[in-house]
Amino acid sequence: MDRPARIYLDNAATSFPKPGGVLRAMVEYATEVGASPGRGSYAESRRGAEILARCRGRLCELFGGESASHVVFTHNCTDALNLAIHGLVKGVRRREPGARVHLVTTAMDHNSVLRVCSDLRVDGVEVTRVPADAEGFVEPAAIAGAIRRETRLVSVVHASNVTGSLQDVGAIGRVCGLAGVPLLVDAAQSLGHVPVDVRAMGIDLLAFPGHKGLMGPQGTGGLYLRPGMEALVEPVRQGGTGSRSERDVQPGELPDRYEAGSHNTLGVAGLLAGVEWVLERGVSSVRRHEVGLIGAFLRAFPGEARGFRLLGTRDAARRVGVFAVVHEAIAPWELAAGLEEGAGVLGRAGLHCAPGAHETVGTLATGGACRLSVGPFTTGEDVERACGALAGLASGCGVGGLG
Repeated sequence: MDRPARIYLDNAATSFPKPGGVLRAMVEYATEVGASPGRGSYAESRRGAEILARCRGRLCELFGGESASHVVFTHNCTDALNLAIHGLVKGVRRREPGARVHLVTTAMDHNSVLRVCSDLRVDGVEVTRVPADAEGFVEPAAIAGAIRRETRLVSVVHASNVTGSLQDVGAIGRVCGLAGVPLLVDAAQSLGHVPVDVRAMGIDLLAFPGHKGLMGPQGTGGLYLRPGMEALVEPVRQGGTGSRSERDVQPGELPDRYEAGSHNTLGVAGLLAGVEWVLERGVSSVRRHEVGLIGAFLRAFPGEARGFRLLGTRDAARRVGVFAVVHEAIAPWELAAGLEEGAGVLGRAGLHCAPGAHETVGTLATGGACRLSVGPFTTGEDVERACGALAGLASGCGVGGLG
């Protein structure tokens, strides 16, 4: 018996396949450049520095940033979130020893925020976790109600990696602006998928991965700091930068202030190609394609008659293409295994590093959900085949079918 063709639906974890230019850019860098950028005066080193600079500029173009030097490269989105949160708390404690520090986050946030906040609690930082409704939405008014005089940061995830819910970041940004509290946005599931404008949305700190919607390789990501935020966010690493080498303290200039050690320039070369692919195609075009796939999924999804429940809203305008599903008689891991074995559909079962989100939608105690997530290269036929495979699994266990 021939194995079914593979259908990759785990784009929320990492996008696949990548545009052809991504691998070509990395191979070109590895075979023709290879130098540490900006550390030497020779042409290859200068070319590496040009790749870094161009990528910063193209990222600013993508999300409306004011200054390319305020794009800081990190290992991934988790690293960017750690820099933003730990760096801001460190800054408060250096400027105001003994001051109370309060952070606001939400139930929908990823462990890359929740675990950072839990770690800081041990050191006396107070944290308020704002709840979400049954579809995973957080009310901006609830954020406003959680802000106190000692609140130093509000952190929200733009798009949930469980429910797909798109938060109204613009409204939350206005709340934070009125309160004079910086807003950190985790754009792991949104940047490259939906339009993001940091100035229009009132975003002070934007954390993002390179390997998801930006179509770059793993091991890349970044943090954008609105100009002026560098006075509030302290570095959390120190080391060589190739600049101010006569001094044994970290340079204050950006981006060197936050970028200690050699860059993953090979990865950034791929990231640049991915960002340029997104820009050339247009985020609005990417979004239209994804909304079409959301509609196709919602039409083909087996639904409650077959024992299924889809987490999150059915309003395509308020979600991204992340579909977490549960079944009344089939465990999430069994769904994922059955989809791969029977139809070659690749998804991810479990809690997706977001226990608060699963608690919100009632799936924490039962092992989470089976998640299918689309990308720019996913087709309507892929989505229909996945939904058909779900229906077949339900029929095989005697729910809503002939089994």
